[in-house]
Amino acid sequence: MEDRLSRTRLLLGDEAMEKLARSTVMVVGCGAVGGFAIEALARSGVGKLILVDFDVVKESNINRQIFALHSTLYQEKAVVARNRIRDISPDIKVEILPVLVNADTIDEVLDRRVDFVIDAIDTLNPKTILIEQLMARGIPFISSMGAALKTDASKIAIVPMKKTIHCPLAFFVRKRLRKRGVDLTFPVVYSCEDVSQKLHLEMPDAPENETGRVRHNMGSLPTITGIFGLLCANYTIEYLREHK
Repeated sequence: MEDRLSRTRLLLGDEAMEKLARSTVMVVGCGAVGGFAIEALARSGVGKLILVDFDVVKESNINRQIFALHSTLYQEKAVVARNRIRDISPDIKVEILPVLVNADTIDEVLDRRVDFVIDAIDTLNPKTILIEQLMARGIPFISSMGAALKTDASKIAIVPMKKTIHCPLAFFVRKRLRKRGVDLTFPVVYSCEDVSQKLHLEMPDAPENETGRVRHNMGSLPTITGIFGLLCANYTIEYLREHK
């Protein structure tokens, strides 16, 4: 008899499905990219998900975030994500951490056993802190760079961080990580589409505000952010099949 994972099992086989079921994946950021990654991981049979996000659903999220609906407005994103996962499969273990990643919380976030981490943070300082600590602790991960202003899906790829081009977020993250002596060979999902003509406000390399976030609202498409998230999830699944 078919079950919710029968079609995936037909493709990947029993051994791979057992590996996924034994795996714990942390997704940091449950927004546009992270939401699609979480959705794919839950539907693929990952046994435990740890979701990190301090924010709530806003109406402006509806254009691109899979968890953002009129019925979920103003609810915590991590809670909404957990509820959706349970609707996909009650068997998946879900832990939520409604915290902002910063120097004060990073130990709390990473002080747990995980097999893989997806970095779907969209702001500079928290992202830099997370990547630096993941590298220092030897925790395998993939990081999503900037999807805003991008429209050409054919330009999206997974490359080592040091090979990214035409991505303002990647530029500033690289700059900070180099200053801290961090190896830039870790994998990232990014787009090489040149958006310099669209970029009216560049992301400043400056101290963040009281929440640790420097943000400029920029246009984005659900197709592009969705592809970013699905590529992160696919990379994670392939990693777990090979290394778990």
